[in-house]
Formats: sequence, C-alpha cells, structure tokens
Amino acid sequence: MSQSVEVAKPEDAEEIFALLQRAYASLLAQDIHFTITQGNIAQVRQTIERETVLVLRKWKRAVATVTVRFSWTPEPNAPSQLPFIHWFAVDPDFKGQGYGREIISWAEDHLLKETLKAPGVYLATAIKHPWLSELYQRRGYQPFYHRTNPLGEALVFMKKEFTPAAASPLARSA
Repeated sequence: MSQSVEVAKPEDAEEIFALLQRAYASLLAQDIHFTITQGNIAQVRQTIERETVLVLRKWKRAVATVTVRFSWTPEPNAPSQLPFIHWFAVDPDFKGQGYGREIISWAEDHLLKETLKAPGVYLATAIKHPWLSELYQRRGYQPFYHRTNPLGEALVFMKKEFTPAAASPLARSA
C-alpha cells in the first residue's frame, strides 16, 4: 500500500477543493454551514500558498486533508495565537478507515510538536455537528470560545495544549 502525507502545492488546489466539497456535502444536508462550502478553487489555491495544507494520499489519490494556519498569517479576530487547524476532511469513499485520525495526528505530532515546537493548537467546529465536538474532546481538545461564522453557523473553538516531554533521567540527576 502506497501512502504518504505531503504538503499541498498550488497545482493540487482543484483536487483538494473537490475533496472538501465531497466531504462537506453531507453537512449541508444536515443544515451545517462551513464557509468552505461557499468557497472556490482560487480560495483553496490562495490558502495553499499562505498556509500549510496537508494531504494524505493513498495510491496517489487525496483521501484526507487538513490545513494549519500559523500565528504569523494574519487572521482578524483570531481567538488565540496558537496554530489553527481548519478545512479538515476525509473523502466519503474512505470514511471510517482511520485516515482522518492519521492526518490530524500527523499535523499535531510531526508538524506542530516535533518540527515547530508549538505549545498547542486550536480548531473550530459547528456546535450542532452531531459528533465532532465529542471526537475532538476525546483527542484532548477543550472548548474555550464561541462565535458565529459569516454563514450564521454557531461555532465552538476548542484548544489542545501539548504537554512538554518529561525531563530525561540524566537531566534530572544533573
């Protein structure tokens, strides 16, 4: 099985936009409105150029994606200075196979903790989403802020603080 997580390039915008639209279609049917559902390929391309868009590929096909916005990318009214995870999606053909958990873990562990040494991360989800808040809480996220998006969707912002690695026995004995 050929599988990888990679940083998206501008030429991936159409594929990622299509993945986001397929993944978020079921939410629209539940009357849950995220702004990407009103987005376009040009917005996705611009986000790829300004932020870090990760893509989990299986046999070269994009099956999951997540975007990380860093504090140095200006975002008016950001409720935290931590990195922000958004546009998280799994292709409906691959749901329930662990790809969502895998790409979120990769973003948290490899990109944010190991590479950038970030102290934590935050994200937002629709309050009325039937299971995402609970999923994020099981992953260590805690609610800290509420706001309504431009489409009128009530959101809960959730933050996860990363625990520093325990000091090595050598460091403790010094």
